[in-house]
Amino acid sequence: MASNLSILAIIPARFASTRFPGKPLVEINGKTMIQRTYEQVNKLKIWADVIIATDDIRIKDVAENFGAKVVMTSAEHVSGTDRCAEVLSKYGDDVDYVVNIQGDEPFIHPTQLEDLVLGFEKKPELVTLVKKIEDDGTLFNPNNPKVIIDSTGKAIYFSRQTIPYLRNVPPNEWLSQGVFYKHIGLYAYRSDILPKIAHLKPSFLENCESLEQLRWIENGYQIQTMKTDLETIGIDTPEDLNRLKSMGFIS
Repeated sequence: MASNLSILAIIPARFASTRFPGKPLVEINGKTMIQRTYEQVNKLKIWADVIIATDDIRIKDVAENFGAKVVMTSAEHVSGTDRCAEVLSKYGDDVDYVVNIQGDEPFIHPTQLEDLVLGFEKKPELVTLVKKIEDDGTLFNPNNPKVIIDSTGKAIYFSRQTIPYLRNVPPNEWLSQGVFYKHIGLYAYRSDILPKIAHLKPSFLENCESLEQLRWIENGYQIQTMKTDLETIGIDTPEDLNRLKSMGFIS
């Protein structure tokens, strides 16, 4: 299926992260985070192109040094979606879908990307990944957004709260009495949809939950979810990096 589509992989990477400045250039076992992310994405041989999108010359220089294609984008973008939209607008060839892989995913597995791409079969507007929640720590952690989906796999709502709420069931029994899904922030956009959502203004629900995808739902766009069995290991803060070192992921 994927061979019939032109799929552009874009890796947005910012230097000026408020929680972890310079994050894409942090070294992990001898390679920068952005290089490890790029190499993981390139293990899947379905892409029309793989592009790193950045607004920082330091990231550009490092990425081009290890052989990546780089597109410089505006420093005014507030999200990876906006950065992807700018790259698409500059990309000359026809593209069916754009896949957004954040530059702080050095351990992303190609199988997760395959799971996402399988969702293109019915030409959905947007696609993202979800994973069944197996532990109470994830279930009740507001830093792990949850999603409820309909019978066709389309997202109904995303929340930092635990959803759905199981009325008259003690919270310690929720996992045994219901099915809950964690959202994994890997997105694909149909190429005609990406410019449209990039021009949407921040919405009420988005501001309430601080979840960008709620802007799309609130404006009537449909998000197809695809399930994965693999956990994501993103790095948002220096503490995340130290935690991975203590777990043996990083030497």
